[in-house]
Amino acid sequence: MYVVINGGGKVASYLARTLIESGHDVAVIEKRAEVVDKLVGELPRRALVILGDGCDATFQDDAGVARADVFASVTGDDDDNLVACQLAKVAFGVPRAISRVNNPKNEHIFNALGIEAISSTTIISRMIEEEATVGDIRTLTTLRKGNMAIVEVELPKDRCTVCNKPVSTLALPKDCVLIAVIREDESTETVRGDTLLNAGDTVVAFTAVESERTLKEVLTGG
Repeated sequence: MYVVINGGGKVASYLARTLIESGHDVAVIEKRAEVVDKLVGELPRRALVILGDGCDATFQDDAGVARADVFASVTGDDDDNLVACQLAKVAFGVPRAISRVNNPKNEHIFNALGIEAISSTTIISRMIEEEATVGDIRTLTTLRKGNMAIVEVELPKDRCTVCNKPVSTLALPKDCVLIAVIREDESTETVRGDTLLNAGDTVVAFTAVESERTLKEVLTGG
């Protein structure tokens, strides 16, 4: 399978590496030069990394979107994701377009245009019936082949060692990405590098199954 990813942040980097390790071919389009340099250094050599704007047909053409099986736009900007996915579908006929949606209110727009919209809120609600309890960590779903999972970890309300620290400074397992944080008032926020965690928050993460225990220890200090 050939997958083109628009965006070069932590989610894109992890997604690209996971797909390549599973034997798929991947191209990444990223418009920030410093991020491109970082991707080139951390992704396997077989990854194609392109410096450019994924909303521009020239760079999608360079990435080979016309022959891609999937186009995934995972930037932090819903407008950019929508434009990039629409371009991939209309100009290059990609059979499947998937987009990260940072504001759940925008999901219906993406879905109406035939783009598969994925947001942390959607994941939580869709998987809630499949959760299984393992101590303080709840597995929402185990993905295909059983080696990856979306999990919830509730932060302690006292002696929280990760609270009030930017997420980017936490010593998370390398095969783990924090997706969202559910605050005590039940509001949901997409996690970014500068996101601060609070006591009592519930953290939603994408992780290798074997790293679940380590993830819990990092977040809860247990």
